[in-house]
Amino acid sequence: GPVPGRSGEVPRVRRTTGSLPPAERPGAGKAINASVAAMEPVLDRRRTALEERAGEEALKARLDVTFPATPAATGSIHPIRRIVQDVCEYFEHHGFAVVLGNEIEPDYYTFDALNIPPDHPAREGFDSFWIDDHLLLRPHTSPIQVRTMKLHPAPIAIVAPGRCFRRDAVDARHLFQFHQIEGLLVDEGVHFGHLKGMLTGLCRALFGPAQRVRFRPSFFPFTEPSAEVDTTCPRCKGEAAACGMCGGSGWIELGGAGMVHPNVLREAGYDSEKLSGWAFGFGAERLALARYEVDDIRRFIDSDRDFLEQLGTLS
Repeated sequence: GPVPGRSGEVPRVRRTTGSLPPAERPGAGKAINASVAAMEPVLDRRRTALEERAGEEALKARLDVTFPATPAATGSIHPIRRIVQDVCEYFEHHGFAVVLGNEIEPDYYTFDALNIPPDHPAREGFDSFWIDDHLLLRPHTSPIQVRTMKLHPAPIAIVAPGRCFRRDAVDARHLFQFHQIEGLLVDEGVHFGHLKGMLTGLCRALFGPAQRVRFRPSFFPFTEPSAEVDTTCPRCKGEAAACGMCGGSGWIELGGAGMVHPNVLREAGYDSEKLSGWAFGFGAERLALARYEVDDIRRFIDSDRDFLEQLGTLS
């Protein structure tokens, strides 16, 4: 009942009904029960109000309500996507168009149109994930370059980012699925100096104004001359004899580049006597390794929240 105990007011009143004449006792009992039924909801509401007030007072005593609230958890752009965006923005600023393409391509656009015939040894490291006899997951974004040249007359200036797939064994520097960023410029009078200037500017935009670029002679079927591209080590700036990033060499490798092979121009329907062009291909994960000084490329796909939050603050 609303008043606990046998000594409460309600039990005392109930006991007095025994002294009433027998005819009055039922009416007295009903009146007492009606009074109790009316009082119980009132008492319940009051008890609830007092408990809520006590809880609020206890909470105020325990918490400083003027203290700043915990900030809401917000995400950030993945570091690989940030690299791709920054590279594309650099080239867009110089008048290049960003072009996307399919991740599954025929072997013609993947190899043949790039001066890599079926019996060429350069296919060995590329012909990885086949869908059927003629379709495969692209090992590079070069098919975008071929398709663009076939659709548009010169001059063209494009940058082609996207996911690529190769049968590389996964280690600290290789993934079987990665992101590549390729660039292509074709026009009259284009020469190797233009390529060097653009890539030097790109490295300075990504790593800082002290960057330099060097080209080491190499071979690619779709460019001639061809070169591997190195940039000054972002950590030691080429000045440390024992750097953990570059091994003391002062340089890190970014990817390949060169002048577009005349056979590629002719296959695309261009006049290789009048037109020339350059192309390059960098791995976005490789750029991210250098930019964020990360020791293992697998960190970018581990979905480690602390790692991604740390790099998010650096972007």
